[in-house]
Amino acid sequence: MNERTLFDEQFEKIKDSFVPLADRLRPSSLKEFVGQEHILGKDKPLRKMIETGELRSIMLWGPPGCGKTTLARLIAKYTKSHFVQFSAVTSGVADVRRVTKEAGERIKIYSKRTILFVDEIHRFNKAQQDAFLPFVENGTIILVGATTENPGFEINAPLISRSQVYTFNSLKDEEIKIIIDHALKEYPEHAIDKEAVTHIVKQANGDARTALNALELAAFTAKHITLKIAEDAVQKKAVYYDKKGDWHYDTVSAFIKSMRGSQPDAALHYLARMIVSGEDPIFIARRMVIFASEDIGNADPHALVLATSCMQAVHMVGMPEAQYMLGQTAIYLSTAPKSNACAEAILSAIADIDKERLGPIPLHLRNPVNKVMKGLGYGKGHVRYPWKSPESPKQEYMPENLKGKKYYSPKK
Repeated sequence: MNERTLFDEQFEKIKDSFVPLADRLRPSSLKEFVGQEHILGKDKPLRKMIETGELRSIMLWGPPGCGKTTLARLIAKYTKSHFVQFSAVTSGVADVRRVTKEAGERIKIYSKRTILFVDEIHRFNKAQQDAFLPFVENGTIILVGATTENPGFEINAPLISRSQVYTFNSLKDEEIKIIIDHALKEYPEHAIDKEAVTHIVKQANGDARTALNALELAAFTAKHITLKIAEDAVQKKAVYYDKKGDWHYDTVSAFIKSMRGSQPDAALHYLARMIVSGEDPIFIARRMVIFASEDIGNADPHALVLATSCMQAVHMVGMPEAQYMLGQTAIYLSTAPKSNACAEAILSAIADIDKERLGPIPLHLRNPVNKVMKGLGYGKGHVRYPWKSPESPKQEYMPENLKGKKYYSPKK
């Protein structure tokens, strides 16, 4: 096992000139850390744990650029632990074995703990995650995992049970502004317009790394950073959206609930989020077809026709033009009258199939296709067009055990 040498330290100093601004400006203390007051504010449990050095394995869950990696490095500094970082994208079980072996030796020789920071830990499969368990359990390593995915779905239950999960939020605009103001000290010869700062803050969308990368590029482009320079540097807003994770489901859930609440503006907002993030337009259209039947039903039967036409049009036209059909349909469904009577009716009928006896179909409803069936009474007494014969006795259509059962209540 090799500890850091003088050569390593000299190399680090030389390398600093090539390090991106976002990495150079990582806080060196908790006092400098911006954001996440709900877990790192004064007297908060995580802050106390770090400051006292009484640390256990933790999972940091949140969107990109909110400080997960920075906090992991600060933890190592405050606890005077050896810090090892690797990414689940490029590392495997062999790396885990090597690191844990070195960690065990480090404890024996130097009485020094090892913090193993695993970025994007959700990318390890469940078998790979199991490799951490014995070393987390016996204290060989303190595992700090960072993930943008829901740990409840992506991390092994045994590993979660041995770790504390902390949720990180996207940074607020005012917090991004603090970070930019601090970063500007790196460019004492530059001038930056207020509008340019505002643009970078807004377009960063809570991602500090995006904001600092944009500032660095703008500063490289010109000594005087105008709004136009800032716009060219940012190019496109940082919209974090995982197509298979929580952000995907949370956004489409908000979209559906906004339409159900008859709020077209909110529905359009969440629709726009999905469009800009590259969500599959057919997925969006399919959700609206379901909504048209489930939440509107016969209160406006045309809604289902329009939603189905929208899905077909989206399939034929494709993006970006398909956004017009999606927007038109979302507005129509949001403003249409609502009724879940049809949905409740079929669900109630299906529930009875499971819990009730399937009684025989009444004989008069059966099809008498031969003499034997006719002899058994199939079709006997059936009135084919009851609306033409209002004087005829009322027929019973339900099986004997479900007589009088009502599923459909149109006023709902």
